[in-house]
Formats: sequence, C-alpha cells, structure tokens
Amino acid sequence: MTGIDKRPVDHPVQVRRPGPKTTGLHSGLVGDPIGDIKSHGGDDQAVYAYAREDYDWWEKQLDRQLAGGAFGENLTTLGIDVNGAMIGEVWRVGEELELQPTFGRIPCATFQARMAEPKWLKRFTKENRTGAYLRIVTPGFVQTGDPITVVHRPDKSVSIAEAFQVYMLEPARLARLLDAEALPDGMRAEVERRIS
Repeated sequence: MTGIDKRPVDHPVQVRRPGPKTTGLHSGLVGDPIGDIKSHGGDDQAVYAYAREDYDWWEKQLDRQLAGGAFGENLTTLGIDVNGAMIGEVWRVGEELELQPTFGRIPCATFQARMAEPKWLKRFTKENRTGAYLRIVTPGFVQTGDPITVVHRPDKSVSIAEAFQVYMLEPARLARLLDAEALPDGMRAEVERRIS
C-alpha cells in the first residue's frame, strides 16, 4: 500500500500531531494514509509541502504536466520559498494551524516508480528541489486557499536546501546540520554518530 497518490479536496482537513513514526497515527492529516511507516510520517514528517513554482520548473524539464499532489505532498504551496525555509521556522497556515519545517524529502523507490523517469532518484537529489517535511506546532485545519505566513525565524538554523545538500552529497560538512536547533532528534543523533 502507498499513500503517494494525493488528490485535492474541497473541504477543511484536520491537522493534528500524529505521534511516533511507527506506532502513532502516522500522518498529521486526518484521512491521509501512509504505507511505509518506517520511512514516512510521525511527528517530524507529519505534513509534506511542495511548491507549485518547483512543479512548474519540473514541468519544463520533464516536458509534461504535473498536478499538485503528484509528488505525494499534503500541501501544494504558492508564493513561499519551501526549499529556502529554515529548519525550525514557523508557518501559520490559515487562522490557527502552525507548522515547522524539519527537513527535505529524501526520495524513495515508491517515488521513483510513480515518476517513471530514468534515474529519477539521482536527478531529484541533484536538483535539490525537495519540498519540506513539517511538524505540527499548533493543530488546526487546512483548506485550499489558506494563506501561509512565516511567523517565526530561528536565530540559528540551516535552510531545507542546504541541509539536504549536506546530508545527501557533502558528508564532510555534516556537522553544519547541528547548527539547526530544531533538527529532528533522530537526524541529530544520526549526524552526531556519523561525525564522531
């Protein structure tokens, strides 16, 4: 089972903290299935956002149309720099929902199969237009058209794009990720282990 095939909805969707990755509610969005609970979901990957502007770029590269949700994201954004977001900043979505970027999407075999593009995982990684996983700071509801506003930027952090670049392609710079105070605990432990 996979939950990658996302479709737009015309009603508000409840967003709540899902809890631990493998034993909790899995997704932050009520009604959103996650098939691979070892790799996806949980509090630090409660919501996945991808920018419409990045889809537009990919459409030119791939010479095909890509609808919002094609990459499996819960939120297709417009007008916010998802990849330039700082780990730990806070987004207000609509009136009450608050989300916090945690890390970029590391592509998986399910994503490769869905895209049916040669060497998709390497290409997606190289282009570093990953979108962002988000944790839930304040639960609430989300619906089409909700504005997204950055309401907090941390004093010390790393952007989603830089963190992904370092993690995937520049292991000699892994210590840089520790500058992100809101880096997910599991990622922090892995980085500390790898640099010791």
